[in-house]
Amino acid sequence: MDTNLLLHRPAVSAAIKPKLKRPCCSPFTESNRIPNTNPNPNPLDALLESFLELSDSSEIALDLSFDRILDSRHCDSDKNDVIERALRLGSALTEAAKRSARRRASVHNGVVWALPSDLTIKVFSLLDTQSICYAAAACSFFHKCSADSLCYSNIDLTTVVPKVNNMVVSTIIQRAGKGLRSLKLGVVPGPLVASLGSSQPLVYSMRNSSDTSGFSWNDKRSRQGKESFILTRSCLAPLVADGGAPGALLKTLHLYNIERMDNTAFGAALAACPSLLDLEVVGLHVELRQTLESVSRSCPLIERLFFESSKTGRDDSLKLPTCNDLVTNCPNLSSLALRGFKLHDIKVRVLVKGFRKLKYADFSTSYSITGDFLRNLGGSLGGSLLEVLILRDCMHLKEAEVSRLLSAILAGRFRHLRHLDISNREGLASDGDWYRRCYTPSFMSLSELLEERPNLCVLADFPAEGSDSDTNSPSLTSSHTSDGFTSLSESSYNSDQSSGNEDNPSSSHPVLAESSDEVDYL
Repeated sequence: MDTNLLLHRPAVSAAIKPKLKRPCCSPFTESNRIPNTNPNPNPLDALLESFLELSDSSEIALDLSFDRILDSRHCDSDKNDVIERALRLGSALTEAAKRSARRRASVHNGVVWALPSDLTIKVFSLLDTQSICYAAAACSFFHKCSADSLCYSNIDLTTVVPKVNNMVVSTIIQRAGKGLRSLKLGVVPGPLVASLGSSQPLVYSMRNSSDTSGFSWNDKRSRQGKESFILTRSCLAPLVADGGAPGALLKTLHLYNIERMDNTAFGAALAACPSLLDLEVVGLHVELRQTLESVSRSCPLIERLFFESSKTGRDDSLKLPTCNDLVTNCPNLSSLALRGFKLHDIKVRVLVKGFRKLKYADFSTSYSITGDFLRNLGGSLGGSLLEVLILRDCMHLKEAEVSRLLSAILAGRFRHLRHLDISNREGLASDGDWYRRCYTPSFMSLSELLEERPNLCVLADFPAEGSDSDTNSPSLTSSHTSDGFTSLSESSYNSDQSSGNEDNPSSSHPVLAESSDEVDYL
């Protein structure tokens, strides 16, 4: 062995430096820090980035540092100001992080959602308005899709209790724009009954209402000055905006129990809807004559008109010229329901005879109808296409006129008729004296008629004589039993004790001149 190597070995060992301890890895070291590509960084961005580089283990250090800053302030007010600013800064930073998280989640939803935006909009267009509003609150992607006008072509904002105000209606109509095709607003006391010949009243008084959700009129009155959920006369104003563009192509308009609506606002809305085909009005304080004049003047294409009075048996405003104008200007009307008005036979005859396409006629709770208008109808004189005729709870409907109608059907008239309702909770009126009520009418031709016309459904429900008028007994019913119906207020029939046939010169009652006074419900 070479002694020189042994002699020089300690020298080599002395020259070797001991290894240093490996430093702990940090997530924010210079090596893995994302370089800032912005040549002119914002000072606030640099400060926030430095703050975010602090590790979770720096919580104690932050506490100590914050305490030192507080100790450096000599005045208590300054210390409180530092604490409040720190709280505001922390809250602002938290909200900024939440917003960023929602944006990232929205981008994620847009990536993982199986449908593109155009198909999503198509799906949303098939939903009801309330479901679209729920979807819009889910994420930004859905919110952007739900803002498309196609989603609001059919707006349904009907509720059981008031939950919608004018601002909501205006916003949604503006989103729909020219694509608006159907609009339904107001308060419906229960589910709409779509069954044939249903006589369920839809009039609803908000002042007398309360429901399980705790809503009452008094609660709303106590919150004046705050946001209200009551629709007013201005709720239809958006239809007139932009030169009437939102209402130009509107096909369906249904309004329920908007108590603050008046003739002027309603007429202006109808004037902006020249393409209207389906109009349903329930419980509005608008006059029958003025409403029909507005329809006649502004809606020549209308095919269905449903109008239920808010004041049963009191609106006697309809005049013969109005009936003639409606028949002339709206020839396509095939469904007509005027419920709860004080109609006279001569006016009803003009309507039924004039509308050559009429298939559905409902004059339920019409106070003055005796049935005289049915004479000589059902043939070439008009009414031959009638499929449904409802005369339920017409106070002055006479037994003799009903018998004459059944005989006419048996003789071959009204060949298309398949549903006839002559039920009356007060019984039928006797000929010559409407005070004498007939609770067990004997229609000699009814059984023969049912054999001749097996597809005809005749509803003839009358209470037993001497029993409570609110209790109905299905005495004469063909095809199927009648649906139950809600009895109307007794006072609705007691507003006038005349026969209700003043317009018919052939009546045994004196002829009274029509009053020209306007009925004002405002």
